[in-house]
Amino acid sequence: MQMTYSNNSSTLGSEQIKAWGKKLGFQQIGITGVDLSNDEAHLTNWLAKKFHGEMKYMEVHGSKRSRPAELLPGTVSVISARMDYMPPSSQHPSQVLGNDSLAYVSRYALGRDYHKLIRKRLQQLANKIESCSGDVAYRCFVDSAPVLEKALARNAGLGWIGKHSNLINPKAGSWFFLGEIYTNLPLVHDTPFTSEHCGNCVACIDICPTRAIVGNKQVDARRCISYLTIELRGSIPIEFRKMIGNRVYGCDDCQLVCPWNKFSKQSEEDDFRVRNGLDTPSLIELFMWSESEFLERTVGSAIRRIGYECWLRNIAVGLGNATTTPSVIEVLWSKRDHESELVREHVQWALDQHASSHDM
Repeated sequence: MQMTYSNNSSTLGSEQIKAWGKKLGFQQIGITGVDLSNDEAHLTNWLAKKFHGEMKYMEVHGSKRSRPAELLPGTVSVISARMDYMPPSSQHPSQVLGNDSLAYVSRYALGRDYHKLIRKRLQQLANKIESCSGDVAYRCFVDSAPVLEKALARNAGLGWIGKHSNLINPKAGSWFFLGEIYTNLPLVHDTPFTSEHCGNCVACIDICPTRAIVGNKQVDARRCISYLTIELRGSIPIEFRKMIGNRVYGCDDCQLVCPWNKFSKQSEEDDFRVRNGLDTPSLIELFMWSESEFLERTVGSAIRRIGYECWLRNIAVGLGNATTTPSVIEVLWSKRDHESELVREHVQWALDQHASSHDM
């Protein structure tokens, strides 16, 4: 996206920006500067430990991720926005995770892809700012560029970074998306959220199925189920397959157990409502989708980005962890000779799990 400039000579206050943001559907707007020096050291250490796995994009941009003015020259303020996403009227996650015939999809992906919705709202906010400010340069970001969004949100007063590395707001928990507007406007900056309220709680660390949270705010992505089912494009390491259970797209365990989420609120956005029954889908039903059905039913969904092959890979693992039934065995056999070597490997693993405890 190109930098956008305006020559309107009027001035604009931070409180007006926040008021506009709330009218556009954001639950909170905060504003901060660009100093991320402490977070840069944390990121450098994380990358040095290879915790990013195959996410090469985490390292190719150098210091742009922690130095906003290198990404957008002239940036002096960052407008950070958050939007709740827990879909209304969705089945409670525990009822899905506790039923191994069902597939668990991370709650953020049950509705429309948040990238499009939030980017549109941020652009609308930027347009309002542009109409009232002189010589403004800006860019809007929603997971679309090297941005340390959680650190910026913390500095903008939106919450603290928890031990699971997610941002936690004391009045809203952690079930929300973040987006940013980088700008050269010298806005009044909010007070950073310097206090942390996790205390001695280690619930998120203890609950993680694959022990991916290896230290305070330290997640080894190579062990994380969200990474394994979404970012990883190859074979899922065998050591983690049983631990994945029926999670076929992402994992919310660390958020589900966080006591601060008792303050979370359901989203009022229609676009975040559940689509295609993905809050309680059957593993067998999803595995039977053809590629055309997958593409049709994931239009406008974040799920589509992993592609059909990885979709089947993930569900095959879920079926391998399901209770042995004739239907489960039958549907796995139906793709035993699938054209994809990746799918065949995971299907065979799933069949082996059932064969090990039952005479097929």
